[in-house]
Amino acid sequence: MENKKSSFIGLVPFIIFILVYLGTGILLQSKGVDMAFYQLPAPVAVFVGIIAAFVLFKGNITHKFDSFLKGCGEENIIIMCIIYLLAGAFAGVSKAMGGVDSTVNFGLTYIPSQYIAAGVFVIAAFISTATGTSVGAIVAIGPIAVGLAEKSGVYMPIVLAALMGGAMFGDNLSVISDTTIAATRTQGVEMRDKFRVNLMIAAPAAIISIILLLIFGKPEVVPAAEQYSYSIVKVLPYILVLGLSLIGVNVFVVLTLGILVSGGIGFAYGQFTLLKYAQEIYNGFTGMNEIFLLSLLTGGLAVMVREAGGIEWLIEKVQKIIVGKKSALFGIGLLVGLVDMAVANNTVAIIINGPIAKNISNKYKVDPRKTATVLDTFSCIAQGAIPYGAQMLILLGFSQGAVSFLDIFPLLWYQGLLLVLSILSFFVPFADYYINKNPWDWSKEELDLD
Repeated sequence: MENKKSSFIGLVPFIIFILVYLGTGILLQSKGVDMAFYQLPAPVAVFVGIIAAFVLFKGNITHKFDSFLKGCGEENIIIMCIIYLLAGAFAGVSKAMGGVDSTVNFGLTYIPSQYIAAGVFVIAAFISTATGTSVGAIVAIGPIAVGLAEKSGVYMPIVLAALMGGAMFGDNLSVISDTTIAATRTQGVEMRDKFRVNLMIAAPAAIISIILLLIFGKPEVVPAAEQYSYSIVKVLPYILVLGLSLIGVNVFVVLTLGILVSGGIGFAYGQFTLLKYAQEIYNGFTGMNEIFLLSLLTGGLAVMVREAGGIEWLIEKVQKIIVGKKSALFGIGLLVGLVDMAVANNTVAIIINGPIAKNISNKYKVDPRKTATVLDTFSCIAQGAIPYGAQMLILLGFSQGAVSFLDIFPLLWYQGLLLVLSILSFFVPFADYYINKNPWDWSKEELDLD
């Protein structure tokens, strides 16, 4: 593969996009504007970055446009966009037939209000681990979490932060997650081995987060016990989607069946006509317009930035701080975290950095199972904390402006604890039991290099 020349200019359009989007939101927030981060739609902000790329980058307009279209049409981007549409349709139809209200009431019936924040974290962690997608977990649980917070009186930002933490826990650990697949494949390790190393860091962070949520996630006034009405039949679509995901059914099939089953229940209860059902599906599609456009445009900009040498420049700068095993791990984590902030996609960030991390791992004799864990963990930490990532945008969208990014960010305890424990593991090998018990066979790496 031809090495691209590194260039800071190549990174400038992404910096412009981030500054425009974040800067506008922070400025409006400081002025007390409602829904500050929604006043400037994120796709418009990234469009400013795209214009900057066309102006700043060398080459003729046709070549630059071809690069942009290649990024927009990249397979992972298109897959992600279709999943957004189907997830939006499933969420919309299920809500319209009463699924969200029934599930919320079911949760309120069996989860005491003082435990709701911790309960949301655990449920999100379970679903995202089972399905391998943080976005899917947030889409499935988001409306329910908002409803639980509203009815129980628990501070909504802490409930949403708990949902984000649980979703990223599963995204990081799941053996069927795109991030795990990318991290293990680029490092040449088994998914189960990476899981064992990763769990020793993620589990303590999750346990401490749950304890904090139990302590601080209580309502100021515990509401009196009420009898909530729910229909278990209307909860079935969520159970179906989870169950099918657990046994490994394709996500497109799962979501399509979810839409059909929710529709069937709606017809059975007399809440849908054929036209109403079609309208709710379309409303679900349009509800994902912003994240659909943002993912599409960001994918195009990411390829332009990469071809202009922006990512290569970032890699070169990070590599300069590496002098040994500990700094190698820190450098890999920093690199994948920064690239994730640039491309707003943790799988793409791992794919971009995977080969570089492999070279660093071999050079400094860092166990590839540890390297895979660092790649996955740091990309998930960054993805779960940036305001323009798919997870955060969808999460905030469910609150309909009641909660802003600045409300949630200080409460992202799981991501913060995961970061601290990950860095601590570089210096105190508390998570290396499996690695030490089963040393890596470096002779295989030397053979591969020959």
